[in-house]
Amino acid sequence: MTQQSSDLADLSQHLPTENSRYIALIPAAGIGARMASNIPKQYLNLAGKTVLQRTVDCFLACEKIEHVFVVVGAEDGYIDAALLPDPKLTILNCGGITRRDTVQNGLEVIRQFSHFQDHDQVLVHDAARPGLTPMLVDKLIEAVGIDVNGGLLALPVVDTVKRCIAGQVETIDRQHLWLAQTPQMFTLGLLSRALTMAIEVTDEASAIEAIGYHPKLVEGTMRNRKLTLPEDLELLNLFFKAS
Repeated sequence: MTQQSSDLADLSQHLPTENSRYIALIPAAGIGARMASNIPKQYLNLAGKTVLQRTVDCFLACEKIEHVFVVVGAEDGYIDAALLPDPKLTILNCGGITRRDTVQNGLEVIRQFSHFQDHDQVLVHDAARPGLTPMLVDKLIEAVGIDVNGGLLALPVVDTVKRCIAGQVETIDRQHLWLAQTPQMFTLGLLSRALTMAIEVTDEASAIEAIGYHPKLVEGTMRNRKLTLPEDLELLNLFFKAS
């Protein structure tokens, strides 16, 4: 067998199928320095629950999601008190230095020690996006289907965009610009391969793009904003109090 045919045979194991199962992977090893909090932002209180519990609750409520994996650092001292136990939930203490490392470590554990296969679909979601809803998860799954390119939630840019370099300001055409959100959904095997090959990336879609694929953009909502600054927590509290 030639190297090319070997690569194609290997890739065939990563293709999604109608029988692919769906799992959620939530990297939660970060500290969220910009929140200026004395604890990592995923453990802050959000309308009576931790931010992380709110995030996990969304996936637990999704009928199509078979299991939820939360990846934390080996020395995490908050996780035991932050999440309620659930048969659909597993905590993995293999978080890395970067988000990419945390996701890759989690994927490798899942591939080695679980019953999930490389053609199953994994939805990677930020721990600090607790405003996600089951409706958005279903929308992503249905929009991407079994497209090998996968996809992610994103928002089209609606504000005027400026770029400033060395004090020189210019306006950027926003027509084709999107703000990436999560979840970002790809097959387990393909995403693991992409992250192995693309070291310096800030999200999973970037790694997939780096190996030649073109993820689909599925429009999300402002509710699914990332908790980054203290005012974000105030806004998210309003969403949950209104629901």
